[in-house]
Amino acid sequence: MGAAEQPAPASDLASAPESADPALPTARYVAIITDGNGRWARSRGVPVNEGHSAGADTVKARLRDAAEFGVQELTVYSFSTENWSRPAEEVAGLMQMFSARIAGETPELHEEGVRMRFIGRRDGISEELVQRMEWAEELTAQNERITLFVAFNYGGRAEILDAARRFTGGTEEEFRACLYAPEMHDPDLIIRTSGEQRLSNYLLWQSAYSELIFREEMWPDFSREALAQSLAEFSQRRRRFGAR
Repeated sequence: MGAAEQPAPASDLASAPESADPALPTARYVAIITDGNGRWARSRGVPVNEGHSAGADTVKARLRDAAEFGVQELTVYSFSTENWSRPAEEVAGLMQMFSARIAGETPELHEEGVRMRFIGRRDGISEELVQRMEWAEELTAQNERITLFVAFNYGGRAEILDAARRFTGGTEEEFRACLYAPEMHDPDLIIRTSGEQRLSNYLLWQSAYSELIFREEMWPDFSREALAQSLAEFSQRRRRFGAR
């Protein structure tokens, strides 16, 4: 599938050493805006859904690399609340691919110790797809190698609005408890591919102090080396959180 990489064998993930230097700041919680699948496909003269398939292959490969690099949580932007405005054929293809990927790949990821969580609104999604998402979450719930949060039918403003409807407390921690995944840590690092430099309604509450890195590659071309470079760049930054 073009530049998308073949996933590493399961044994590679299971035996991967922790490689982070403890003397440097380490990105344990990473989120990615996986942008550029459509442009990747158009540049190669193939249907856009082939770009999405290549992008899904890249998610799987970089998930394994992230676990090897010591990342504990990886969040990927899979389908936004705004993506419903795309051509109906593209949306239908995405839904079909997403459902098939969950069914086909969850057992393999489960064997590798991946915990799966889906964040976003579930209304408007087919009952079959919702059931597969819930099955994947239940099957992998006890895994501890790495957590993969998949933002699907997700929007940052929608998440805040939905949380506000349920919120009855008075503190930030009480508000966090109303978010889609209260257990998710705020990302240390958010990476966006494809050369665009904006958050596009992604993790607006959680990203208050996230470091941002923008890469030029289209998402299917985002390699293990590109991820390693992004983590290395993060390690050189000083995070003050408002202090001096």
